[in-house]
Amino acid sequence: MLPIYNNSGIMPNVHGLIFLLICISSVLIAAAGYIINDYFDLNIDQVNKPDKLVVDKIIRRRWVIVWHIVLSVTGIAIGFYVDYTTHILLLGFSNAVCVFLLFVYSISLKRKFLAGNILISLLTSWTILVVAWCEYNHLIKINNGLHADKILRETFLYAGFAFIISLIREVVKDMEDMEGDRKYGCRTMPIVWGINATKVFVAVWLVVLTGVFLIVQVYALRLGWWLSVLYSLILILAPLIWIFRKLFPAQSPQDFHRISSAIKFVMLTGIVSMIFFKVYA
Repeated sequence: MLPIYNNSGIMPNVHGLIFLLICISSVLIAAAGYIINDYFDLNIDQVNKPDKLVVDKIIRRRWVIVWHIVLSVTGIAIGFYVDYTTHILLLGFSNAVCVFLLFVYSISLKRKFLAGNILISLLTSWTILVVAWCEYNHLIKINNGLHADKILRETFLYAGFAFIISLIREVVKDMEDMEGDRKYGCRTMPIVWGINATKVFVAVWLVVLTGVFLIVQVYALRLGWWLSVLYSLILILAPLIWIFRKLFPAQSPQDFHRISSAIKFVMLTGIVSMIFFKVYA
């Protein structure tokens, strides 16, 4: 049970099997997005990462389309099932929109300046917001505004983190994949602005993320969340500082790949820190 429900006598709308189904639907839609993106990026990937190709090497192209359809339809169907069996509204519709946006990203937006980066960052943050959306509908119906507002505050904090760190990683990936993107006419930020200006863009967002993060840690210290602060300083702040230090000297695709891997680590440790709301709340 969510901590905010303790001693309230109210059962959460999203729990147990329903929570698991929401997670599964998000994973299936994300997997479908990755598959169709690899399908349309085959030529680019043959330049940028020839040793890591999946399409045509492991899965035939026609089967890629089949798997995309199967995973997408399953994710959407799960959303409508959850809508039908609970008080949740529009989950199936939102899943369908996500599938459509990921398809548009793969065929067009990925190659446009910043548009694809922002879309993927928004969809990443939506995977966190969707749980709050499902719970918020329930709490509004039972007129429990205090719980609803608390859920939104905490969720938007993590969704904002997910958006910024995902945007940073997407732009770093563009720097890593610059050779193949340029060859096939993509207009990504490092191609349009150049590497140095793109590094400044990433650095600014790193500073913003670090500043907000430190403010949150000060607030956590005031609440006495010492273990949470220690975890965050070691597993989130320290890697962010490392990423910042490695950003400007980076030159080769291998350098940017290491930075991208470090960003994925921060994404993981940042989301895992949610557990401290259960520990302390």
